[in-house]
Amino acid sequence: MEMRNSVSEMSGACQPADEALPLARRALGLLQPTNEPTLAAIPALNILGEINVELGEPDAAREAFLAAATLDEDGTHDGAEKFLWLAQLNEEGGAESVQWFEKGVTVLRREIGALDGKAQQAEVTEELAEKKAKMASALCGVAEVYMTDLSWEEDAEAKCEAAVTEALLVAPESPEPLQTLASIRLSQVRVDDAKAALTRSIELWKDLDPDDPIVPDFSTRISLTRLLMEAEMEEEAIEVLERLVDENDSSVEAWYLGGWCLHLLAEKQQAAGQEKTRTSLLRASRDWLDNCLKLYAMLEYEDDRLKDHADELVKSLNDTLGPSTGEEEEEWEDAEGDGDDDEDEDEDEEMEGT
Repeated sequence: MEMRNSVSEMSGACQPADEALPLARRALGLLQPTNEPTLAAIPALNILGEINVELGEPDAAREAFLAAATLDEDGTHDGAEKFLWLAQLNEEGGAESVQWFEKGVTVLRREIGALDGKAQQAEVTEELAEKKAKMASALCGVAEVYMTDLSWEEDAEAKCEAAVTEALLVAPESPEPLQTLASIRLSQVRVDDAKAALTRSIELWKDLDPDDPIVPDFSTRISLTRLLMEAEMEEEAIEVLERLVDENDSSVEAWYLGGWCLHLLAEKQQAAGQEKTRTSLLRASRDWLDNCLKLYAMLEYEDDRLKDHADELVKSLNDTLGPSTGEEEEEWEDAEGDGDDDEDEDEDEEMEGT
């Protein structure tokens, strides 16, 4: 029992992954001293898997989760987490990923059913909400697979719809199902429906602190900004991206998307004849893209398509604007204010003309 407690404490401790790894291995050795698999080792195997995920070692993580899944095939001993990890870490993707997701969903559905009758207790209510959010996320994972790896299947669209519909029913206050719904609607060229889903998704968390559990994780919000840009909701996208770089200013992708987004906003201003605002947006775009490329080199980032597009945008911006002055960010803030002033002036002129 002491070793089980120590494993539990390790999983909840804020400890660097490289320091936690030898402790997890030691725990596994104590819980499973021979090569004979034992149920007692499942918590240590799960922690070992999660640590290896954090360390960027997917093969080692997959091996640990597979060992845990073999010991607990129906999830009665240690829940759904290992199955959900295996769905994401699966090398084949496609049908195999769906099978792991569905296995996790089955476990979560069973656990939610058991908790539903006790929902009056506060701690049970919290646990129930967490499991419902996790189940909804797994169903969104199923939908994503049918939109990508299995999109060629005859009934892929129907399975997509079924998965996201159940996710929305299970966790209607979770942003992820709405974001997934928006992705599906964009693929169906139902842009207005996608915009409505994206707006509802953002409304659920935009005023919350970053640490609030309802706020989607960083990578999910990165994906969100791509969807917003695809839906031509650039103003909403740049708001999300500004928040992301405030939280983590070393994200190459966030700076890249921000630069691209500001470039798209500038094009809209050109179409509207707002030349001053357009120029300020272009300069801000270059500033974001410069940050992106500096981080790309410093971090030895690997994404040739991202770099090529960023280089292409910067070259175009330099041809349009001339040499950088380094004052773009301040000008972008001024441009936001100028945009409001321009609207006020237009309204005043309309009032005078009436």
